Amino acid sequence: MAENKNRDVAASILPLVGGAANVTSVVHCMTRLRLGLRDRSLVQDEALKALPDVMGVVEDETYQIVLGPGKVARVTPEFEKLVAEGRPAAAVHATTAHATTADELAAQGAELRAAQKAKNATPFKLFLRRIANIFVPLIPALIGCGIIAGINGLLVNLGWLTSVTPALAAMASGFMALIAVFVGLNTAKEFGGTPILGGAVAAIIVFPGVANITAFGQKLSPGQGGVLGALGAAVLAVYVEKWCRKWVPEAIDVLVTPTLTVLISGLVTIFGLMYVAGEVSTGIGTAANWLLDNTGAFAGLVLGGLFLPLVMLGLHQALIPIHTTLIEQQGYTVLLPILAMAGAGQVGCAIAVFKRLKHNASIRKTIKSALPAGFLGVGEPLIYGVSLPLGRPFITACVGGAAGGAFIGFFSMLGDKVGSTAIGPSGWALFPLLDGNHGLGSTIAIYGGGLLVGYVVGFLATYFFGFSKQMLLDLNTAPEDAAKPDPAPAATPPKEPAKV
Repeated sequence: MAENKNRDVAASILPLVGGAANVTSVVHCMTRLRLGLRDRSLVQDEALKALPDVMGVVEDETYQIVLGPGKVARVTPEFEKLVAEGRPAAAVHATTAHATTADELAAQGAELRAAQKAKNATPFKLFLRRIANIFVPLIPALIGCGIIAGINGLLVNLGWLTSVTPALAAMASGFMALIAVFVGLNTAKEFGGTPILGGAVAAIIVFPGVANITAFGQKLSPGQGGVLGALGAAVLAVYVEKWCRKWVPEAIDVLVTPTLTVLISGLVTIFGLMYVAGEVSTGIGTAANWLLDNTGAFAGLVLGGLFLPLVMLGLHQALIPIHTTLIEQQGYTVLLPILAMAGAGQVGCAIAVFKRLKHNASIRKTIKSALPAGFLGVGEPLIYGVSLPLGRPFITACVGGAAGGAFIGFFSMLGDKVGSTAIGPSGWALFPLLDGNHGLGSTIAIYGGGLLVGYVVGFLATYFFGFSKQMLLDLNTAPEDAAKPDPAPAATPPKEPAKV
């Protein structure tokens, strides 16, 4: 039954993106179905947004349809089947559920996304997107292993199921022990090389035998350099492989190219990259801890307040390798819970908009449909459908995020670190992945307190400072009333107006 429902969702989406013939690639991340399209003009944006299961759309290098965590992983395989079958999906007769004002906001949001996309097409930002494409496919495994690690830690602390906890520890740690290999595979694929060669070179980093090798006057250790070393090693392997393809005769290419790729890249990795990447990784961990230990409240204020603008600029993707490095080193990333406060500010902002625009049924309906996802950390519908097009509320949402970040950062200065064992989720969805240097109860309480502060400050900042008088005059009118023509002059003196 559930499978049929997921197939129905996929079938409702396919004709609105131009049909199977218009789809060139299908992938998904935590919340979005990401499509490569031949002809963007065939997409029916408004009809897609009106589908009950679609939370919003984002146009970037790929066309991204926000379905939410869990649902996207179930809908994507059904969508892929329909595309592969190439048959027309069932027609969908959807009516636009949004009133005029909400449509206008959505259109403004689309214009802002398009403008941001044009600004983001710089070599540096395109490079960051490629880095994100390497790590995003790893997120489901990070989440699954992170939750198992949390369950195992709880059982160990309670002394329960002692015969099972070693097995849980193996499940939680196995992926992290070999994450460099998966990074190497994805890196080579993303940069146009042979994935297995990238994985083979990256595997050198985690091979126990490197402990017998001396580089820069000291013994190497398995895993030294971590994901950053694997990333660099695989990129190097791609360039060596491409160089070999140009110069090695075709008759011996199958023997020579893989050998030279692994040999040259492997030697550089062992006698250079592992040491350098190890120093950089250690520096990242040291800097993150120092920052929160010494300037925690201020650091949290800045990180929580600027994360939404970073998302808009596409610069948040640079943080993915840093998160992964911290998880690899310390078991959790102390940055993600602080950055998650931006979503809390966004939720508080949306509730304030809902309260202030009492007569705008259209925007209120959009907020009601998007708030549940917002509480779970899926912020795109609220950002692009409400706060960003309105302008001021986007700024006040950032204020809420800054307050929540400062709250968590303050406790970090006191010695209570709050971290996440995986990247991807935020909001309430982050609770199962929380970890820290003190008890789980303390960690959950601090994170929950940060969310509450973000909600409250985001609400208050938006309620009192998020609207000018003119904005309220323009927006706080029922769309159906605005559409009515002015009444004819009264023949008799009008009655006393009703009190408001």
